[in-house]
Parts: sequence; C-alpha cells; structure tokens
Amino acid sequence: MKLSQFKFNISDSLLATHPSSSRDESRLMVVDRKTGKIEHKVFKDIINYFGEDDCMILNNTRVFPARLYGNKEKTGAKIEVFLLRELNKESKLWDVLVDPARKIRIGNKLYFGENDMLVAEVIDNTTSRGRTLRFLFDGTAEEFRKTIESLGHTPLPKYIKRKAEPADKERYQTVYAKHEGAVAAPTAGLHFSRELLKRLELKGVNMAEVTLHVGLGTFRPVEVEDLTKHKMDSEQFIIQADAADTVNKARAKKKLICAVGTTSMRAVESSVSTTGELKPASGWTNKFIFPPYDFSVANCMVTNFHMPESTLLMMTAAFGGYDLIMHAYKVAVKEKYRFFSYGDAMLIL
Repeated sequence: MKLSQFKFNISDSLLATHPSSSRDESRLMVVDRKTGKIEHKVFKDIINYFGEDDCMILNNTRVFPARLYGNKEKTGAKIEVFLLRELNKESKLWDVLVDPARKIRIGNKLYFGENDMLVAEVIDNTTSRGRTLRFLFDGTAEEFRKTIESLGHTPLPKYIKRKAEPADKERYQTVYAKHEGAVAAPTAGLHFSRELLKRLELKGVNMAEVTLHVGLGTFRPVEVEDLTKHKMDSEQFIIQADAADTVNKARAKKKLICAVGTTSMRAVESSVSTTGELKPASGWTNKFIFPPYDFSVANCMVTNFHMPESTLLMMTAAFGGYDLIMHAYKVAVKEKYRFFSYGDAMLIL
C-alpha cells in the first residue's frame, strides 16, 4: 500500500488537548468487521461486548517523566532534553533528543534544576536532533532516578501545545502501569478505570498483561510513499509465561481475545508460534504492521483515533480492513470524535 492512501483532513479542534473528565466516559465507536455496522457508545459500555473466559491483552508499561528543561553552559541558553533510552546504568549514558539541536555540540555541558542539581555532558551526535549524554552524578542509581523524577515533566505529545499540568502525571498513565520504560503512553489503555476493570473481571473476563516500552519511533512520520520501505524503530517488549497461557486458553476456547492498543498488538504479533499460539518472549521488536496482514493472536481490538498517515492508523486499517476503517474515520470526523492520545476510542470486533 501507499502512504497517500492514509491521508484525510482533520481540524485542529478535534485533537484532544485534555483527557475526558472520567477515564471510562470518553466516547466509543464500535465497528463490526463482519457487518460493517458502526455504533456510537460511551467507553464503559465496552463491558457489554465481553463475557466469561474472554481475554484482554493490556500493555503494563509505565511512562517516565522524560522531558527535562535545562540550560547550556556559559550562554545559559534554554534547552529541552527528551530522554529516549538508557544505554548504560553505571555510566549514566542516555540517548536523547535536544531542542534546539543546532546549539548543542559534543563537549557541551547542560545544567538542570536549582543550583545545578544535575549536570550532563554531550559525548556524541546520533541524528540531527539526537545526542548521547553522560549524566555527571555521584549518587546511587536509585538517587539518580529520583532526581530525574523530581526534575522531569510528563512527556505529552508535541501536538498538545501546553505545558504538562499536575493532573497529567496521573492521567497520562494507565491505571495498571507497572514497569517503567515508556516515553509515551499506550493510549488505548487510558480509558480503563479501576472500576471498569473490576466489573470486567467479575464478568469473567481474563486480563493478560504484556509489556512494550513505547518509544517515539511509534510516532515517527512515514517519509516514503512505498510502505515496504519504511523502517520502524525497535521497542523493548516482554511477554511472561502466565500472560501467554491466559491468551492461549482463550484461543483454545475460541473466545474473544482483545488487544488493548497498537502496542499490545505489536508485542503479541512479535512472538507467535507456527501454530498461531502466543509464546513467552523478551527482546526488541521493529515489527511494522500495515495492510494486508494476517493477525495470529487477537480477534478484536481497542484503539484510539490516530493521525493521518501514521503507522498506528496503518495497523488499525490492517486489522479492521482498509475500506471499513477509512469509512469509520470519515464518520468520526463528521461526528466530532476526539483524536489522538487524549481522544476517544474505537472497538473493532
């Protein structure tokens, strides 16, 4: 398929800059792949579509406060540093993005916090905006992490043109987040409240938790018309044996297996046996899913409304069927659904 096939027009007014007042009261579009029927619901109505021994796959990654604001040595110029990936715990080496990048050269020192609580030295250029930093910090790894926590800001997506607010610390995180490592939230999961999860469990729906640490590569623009030429950045994922077992039991009973979000879907599709069962695994995946694609594990999916020409929209179209999903998106624009990270949700059956 071609990049241009995933173009559509969307008004800035439909990009959600704040979450809904309650997690499970965002809107929910329900799309039936067999009939093509589209229904308009509230997210907590999702409980009506699932029953005993069905399974939901949740990504339990936890977002860390990856955005730091500091100053360059000598000039005092303001610099934004976005932490991407820890390369070495002992040496405190990190891959980061810097803005404005033209001012940051190898050998520069950057200072963060009052009284220069944290100092970093630029030791390498990786891309036009990418740098490798060594943090100069004498304390333990735990003390270093606490310092990052205290100085860091919630890494809201760039389209949200406001500073992170105290409420974002909790709302840009799923209620089941456990393992820190993501620089962006697995946003389909943001709609689940603790109460809704409890009600699903009481109904007999089983939860299988996997981990995929979402990186910024998920949102990197596709810059080639021929989708087969696009390369995804690698993201770390972990599938424990108990999660694989829960999924495979539902599969054996021919029950609904619902991937909550594109990240959960990417994780499970990265570790499938020749018989179509989910295998325990730990590693890195750069799997890029776009139409046509045969899915092996999940037979339904929860996802947000994504941006035009994004890899997230491409995976959604691969799962729901290109024509049906692009039609559903036209309906979503007409009905003023809220798009992207803090937006509304779609359930594809």
